[in-house]
Amino acid sequence: MVLSKFTSKTALVEKIHSLQKLVGNTPLLRIKGVYDKPGIEIYAKLEWQQFGGSVKARPAFEIIKNAVEAGHLGDGRTLLDATSGNTGIAFASISAALGIPLTLCLPENASPERKRILKSLGAQIVFTSRFEGTDGSQEMARTLADQNPDLYFYADQYNNDSNWKAHVRGTSQEIWHQTAGRITHFVTGLGTTGTFTGTSVGLKNKNNSIATIALHPDNPMHGLEGWKHLETAKVPGIYRPNIADQDLEIDTLEAYEMIRTIAKTQGLLVSPSSAANLVGAVKVAENIDKGVIVTTFPDNAEKYSEVINHVFEA
Repeated sequence: MVLSKFTSKTALVEKIHSLQKLVGNTPLLRIKGVYDKPGIEIYAKLEWQQFGGSVKARPAFEIIKNAVEAGHLGDGRTLLDATSGNTGIAFASISAALGIPLTLCLPENASPERKRILKSLGAQIVFTSRFEGTDGSQEMARTLADQNPDLYFYADQYNNDSNWKAHVRGTSQEIWHQTAGRITHFVTGLGTTGTFTGTSVGLKNKNNSIATIALHPDNPMHGLEGWKHLETAKVPGIYRPNIADQDLEIDTLEAYEMIRTIAKTQGLLVSPSSAANLVGAVKVAENIDKGVIVTTFPDNAEKYSEVINHVFEA
């Protein structure tokens, strides 16, 4: 149901607060059997175990919450953004629960699962060129927002500070407590860059000696959906390159092989980006003698049937 213009801001805020307990607080899993070395511990946050089904629930919720509290959403105004999929699904889940209308600009080559989920949750989809990726989707969203300022609130996740700040307040604090402050290295891939930026800032606020490692796809035509090849793509405004103590490149085929390894050793079917993050964590582990390494598993494999079929048939 679309939010009635007679629904008070107070009532909407109350709905948001009741939903908040379902966002974040994801488990931290010790990874064993993938790369075992004395003095090294590797952990992964299972980020699909929250409302919205991925790590993107955190920034999506924070963006919506702050927009409602600032008076930018409500009274039937439509939430608008560009997405490669996961943030869109998080927006759609949260918007449906709150009764907020949603329009998403999405590359036309997004996976069939993503398209089906978004439509099922009631999102209106504007498809953009497959050749322009999320950069093209951002341009379309900006055009729609400029042409219809009274209709849309443009979330602009790539430039919205609520994105990375959600990880300062949530992800970094959870990791710190779950490792009892023992974390020495944080490793994750770059898409909107919100997870890396916010979690790194939050952890360094706790202990500035924690090493933060940013993972990049090794070429523009990579197969890691949601990741950006920043050398050739539009760099998100929220990115802080100076927060990275190290940058590593990840090969898509290594990530696909890691999907198989994780399934066999952990009993989990994860997404290519989750597997790529673990590849990065292992690369870090290979070059240190002692440490507690934490990465994120942004989502599981349920939205990647074509990739999963290819991986396990190979």
